[in-house]
Formats: sequence, C-alpha cells, structure tokens
Amino acid sequence: MQVRRGQSLAHIGWREWAALPDLGVDRIGAKIDTGAKISAIHAVNMKEFETDGVRHVEFWLHTLQGKKSREIFCHAPITDKRFIRSSNGQEEERIIIETDLRLGAQLWTIGLTLANRDAMEFPLLIGRDALGGKFIIDPDASYLLGG
Repeated sequence: MQVRRGQSLAHIGWREWAALPDLGVDRIGAKIDTGAKISAIHAVNMKEFETDGVRHVEFWLHTLQGKKSREIFCHAPITDKRFIRSSNGQEEERIIIETDLRLGAQLWTIGLTLANRDAMEFPLLIGRDALGGKFIIDPDASYLLGG
C-alpha cells in the first residue's frame, strides 16, 4: 500500500491491545513483530474436521498469558497449512486461518497461524504481512492505541 500525499499513518508501539471479532476476542495482548512474516496466535487442543467438503479447525485460545487468561473456544475454516520456521529455527507445519483483526480504529482481514505460544510473553504476534503500509511502528513505545 502506498501512502498518498497528505495521508498519515497511525503510530503503534512494539506491543498493543488488539481484537479478533470473528473469534469472539474483544481484547488480546499483541506483540508487533516486523521480523515475522505471518501472524500467529496461541492455540491449544486443535482438532481438524470436515463439514460439507470444507476443512475446519476448532481450538481454544488464551487472551493473556498466565493465570488471568480467559479461554475462548473458536472454530474457523482452514485456509492453508504451511511449514513455518520459528524464531528458534525450528520448522513446524501450522494451520492457517483468516480472521478480522482490529488495531485501534482499523479493521482488516489477516492470515493467522495457530501455534502453541505458551513460552511466549504475548498470545498474539502480528507480523509484517498484516501490518504492511498501515502503521508506523515506534519500538520505544507501548500501547499507543490505548486499551
């Protein structure tokens, strides 16, 4: 996306509050990660199934890491499966779904991999495919869009 003269981009920090309305998530902690190509969410107990010839997945996601997390049961059509290399260099096949993401006032559809992110600080990682041309990222700031 090219920015037109006079158009300004919203500023975001390295971490923000996000929402995934299609999945029933009104607030989830997100790390903004331009080093990651695709976004990922912490999902557990994933089960694949087929309905009317369409592959789906059901899973539980957590909105925060730790004991204060709310568990939400979700299901979505599977749009793809890909091998993804994690930050520690390990490669694993992951399910990819599409869902709407809200950051501040903006809402758009993103690709999202389902992964166990128990060891990570944030349950949602927003990668550069989702961010492209929509924001200016300030790595010294947090929660610029409010909460």
